[in-house]
Amino acid sequence: MPPYKVLIAGDTALAIEFGDGVDRQLSAWVLALARRLNEVRLEGVIETVPTFRSLMVYYDPIVLPIAALVARIEALMEGVRTTEAAGRLWHLPVCYDRDLAPDLDDIAARTGLTRAGVIERHAAVTYHVYMLGFLPGLAYLGDVPAELALPRRDIPRIRIPAGSVAIGMSMSCIFPRETPSGLHLVGRSPVALWRQQTGLGAEFAALLAPGDRVIFAPISLREYDEMHAKAAAGNLTITPVDAARDAAA
Repeated sequence: MPPYKVLIAGDTALAIEFGDGVDRQLSAWVLALARRLNEVRLEGVIETVPTFRSLMVYYDPIVLPIAALVARIEALMEGVRTTEAAGRLWHLPVCYDRDLAPDLDDIAARTGLTRAGVIERHAAVTYHVYMLGFLPGLAYLGDVPAELALPRRDIPRIRIPAGSVAIGMSMSCIFPRETPSGLHLVGRSPVALWRQQTGLGAEFAALLAPGDRVIFAPISLREYDEMHAKAAAGNLTITPVDAARDAAA
């Protein structure tokens, strides 16, 4: 177990911090503690929110005083164990056509790769969902191949379309809605990462969760247009590979 710190974050939250870097081993400890706290269901704990290297724990201090919460967390840490590939596996379609990938040629020039080489490397990785943030449903996916790990653009775009697939530093992401961005756009996905659930009292929910794994599946512009039309009509269904395999068994 790596060393950790318990930090006070206001009067209703604690942050349990593991290390000072961004890597999958630290993320595994963050997610393992989140699972453990969710399993024991401590009265007074309202929510746990994983980040790159820390877990934010929101609690009700009237129900669960801070000293008692810290003591329980320290006791639970002794039994926390990490697991490999604990999350779901997703294959998410991405179109790398020039019309949807305005920065792909520039990335190729800056990295010394061909356009096809950039696409091949970007789609060859099984990405790890470190955390959600910035926008509802936006997943930070690591780790981008080293040769594609570029700094942000010098001049951010004021507006990029929903579904834009981008890279910046060691992360890649799919933007769930139109937004400003300084990342490099390499493609677009028709999949809605922030979607409305069906049923009584339907609410919006994120498709991905911290600990999930993502593989980008290249599709043609024609396939993108077809899938985007289905998504707009609410008829595009994307399920984890694990769930599809279990259903077929």
